[in-house]
Amino acid sequence: MRHEIAFPMYDLHRPDTVALIRALAELLAARGIAVNALWPQEALLSHWRHDALLLSQTCGFPLVTQLPDVQTVGCFHYSAPGCDGFHYRSLLVAREENALQTLADFRGRVVACNAEDSQSGYNALRKMVAPLAQGGRFFSAVVLSGSHRQSLAALGQRTADIAAIDCVSWALLQRHEPELLAGLTVIGSTPLAPGLPLITAKQTSAYTLANLQDALHELVSHPRYQAVCDALLITGFSPVTREAYSPLLAWRDEAAALGVTHL
Repeated sequence: MRHEIAFPMYDLHRPDTVALIRALAELLAARGIAVNALWPQEALLSHWRHDALLLSQTCGFPLVTQLPDVQTVGCFHYSAPGCDGFHYRSLLVAREENALQTLADFRGRVVACNAEDSQSGYNALRKMVAPLAQGGRFFSAVVLSGSHRQSLAALGQRTADIAAIDCVSWALLQRHEPELLAGLTVIGSTPLAPGLPLITAKQTSAYTLANLQDALHELVSHPRYQAVCDALLITGFSPVTREAYSPLLAWRDEAAALGVTHL
């Protein structure tokens, strides 16, 4: 049986993602597991729910709200500023003209978010604005951009005023598309949260899951693959359970208790 692997979340420079998939495929082949590299053509939620999925990377909020059956494999560690072990945070980004302002100063302004089911772009920011909201609202409007990259473009184009950006995405864009960040600045950050989980299908056996975790440990520790990991800011790997992501539901529920269910 050939299994499917994909890394759709931090695919900001395709050659680096291809190299990561090839390295992992090599490590899995040495363990008797054949894989098909996959560039998801379907909606990500359908991709993450596929029975043949051996490995993919999702977001923590969809994991706890829409993916009850998948198994968690673990989480990469990243060297991006804002990360700590397998935890990460979002950066609050605005235009440089607002560099001395705080989040509270953006009451009644327009926020750009990649998606409503995003932990880094939506749920983390909802937690931050909930204590500041009035009548269940803080922002005057929400632009759903479709990606962190497009949220940053909205700031540059002045169709939005602030966005919460995954700190790993920010660091990768600084490396590959610095022109996109020109004129933008970080004015704050959200609390740490468990990073983007690596997942596998419910049908994946315990034996295959153990081999997968072993291959990921070798990927991040063997000198042969250091350049591959460095290109994506990967510095380590930890097995992480689904329970580690339960605080993300608490963030949503705490905001709801303050009357904030949406941005």
